[in-house]
Amino acid sequence: MEITFKKKNMRIAIIISLLVYTSLAIGQDSLQVEKKKEKNFRFLPLPAVAVTPTTGLMLGIAPGAYWTLGDPSITSPSSALGSVIFTQKKQWLITAKANTFFNGDAWNMLTDFRFFINSQPTYGLGTGPQSAKPVGNGGVDFTDNPYQPIETAQMMNYNYLRIHNTLMKRYHDSRFFMGLGYHFDYHYMIDDQLLNLDTVPQIVTSHYGYSIYHGFDPEKYILSGISLNFMYDSRDNAVNPYSGRYAFANIRMNPKFLGSTKSSSMLWLEYRDYLHLSKNRPRHLIGLWAFGWFQTSGTSPYMDLPAVGWDQFGRSGRAYTQGRFRGQDLIYTEIEYRVPLLRKKELLGAVVFVNGTTASNRDANISLYQYMDFGYGIGLRVLVMKKSRANLTIDYAWGEYGAQGFYFGLNEAF
Repeated sequence: MEITFKKKNMRIAIIISLLVYTSLAIGQDSLQVEKKKEKNFRFLPLPAVAVTPTTGLMLGIAPGAYWTLGDPSITSPSSALGSVIFTQKKQWLITAKANTFFNGDAWNMLTDFRFFINSQPTYGLGTGPQSAKPVGNGGVDFTDNPYQPIETAQMMNYNYLRIHNTLMKRYHDSRFFMGLGYHFDYHYMIDDQLLNLDTVPQIVTSHYGYSIYHGFDPEKYILSGISLNFMYDSRDNAVNPYSGRYAFANIRMNPKFLGSTKSSSMLWLEYRDYLHLSKNRPRHLIGLWAFGWFQTSGTSPYMDLPAVGWDQFGRSGRAYTQGRFRGQDLIYTEIEYRVPLLRKKELLGAVVFVNGTTASNRDANISLYQYMDFGYGIGLRVLVMKKSRANLTIDYAWGEYGAQGFYFGLNEAF
């Protein structure tokens, strides 16, 4: 779970100071416990306390868990992150996300459960300035003029249920896995806060215009489907990799007979790599991450279109709010420099990162790479579990259009 702040003020400095102090204390205590007794299951409860413009005061817990389901010499460590958060604006954010390796890495399972009673802004489809993202001025025909761009964030209230589970079998003694998955996404009780059809001219939001134009009920829709998955994973540790490569392909088909409002298909392609900078300090490296997410056939609901921040663990797009960039096609890239801060110990580390996002809007003729939006930032890492390499992560990032964010979570971003 990541907690995002979008305004500079004294609270940020106070919270960062408290988190650094708490992280150091937790890290030292956890490492001492591991030295005394090796545990197969380790649990790290973290408080979730924050204040954001969209949620008000946030209170809850955001725990992490780490375990090994077999001989540690041949079985990769498994991990799970969760959250139970209630906000001042009566929002509930409940998540459980896990990456599980079974004995000998014979099987791998990816789990993603979410239930939100939520409010979140959307900014139309495609990257680039808001003036390049047209919305109809009362009609929904995107080929007609005049367009009426909405220059501000378009706040939406909605409920959301996600149930994703993928199970893959390892191929012989290789690091190649393949298998099937089931994916269910249900958005309902959707309320566009800026939508006003009683004015002249009417104020039509991006979500409403897209939904009506493509034949969706703007108040609810379902995406339900199965997927074919291929994964290559030679990382030495999925929680905090020092070496290896990761590649993943997901082909998702969402037919109406499985409950989807409309039939569609989606393609996800992802690659990660880690380049060593020191033979003696494997933690000193450059990490590379890229993924492409594409609507390949049919039509998907607006909130189910590819969007930054909606990867499994929600780590993409630091500097931007979740869903800030959305489109029928999206490509995301990131590079991160990681360096240990202590000469001999691994307790503390730092990162510097840059990311870039491009998204399309097929209805408005905005293509991939027509616009590219960037984010950049710095971060602190505190090792809290030596065996699993679990880190507390504290990042601050800046982006375009005045975007900035503070992030506190577990595990490396990728």
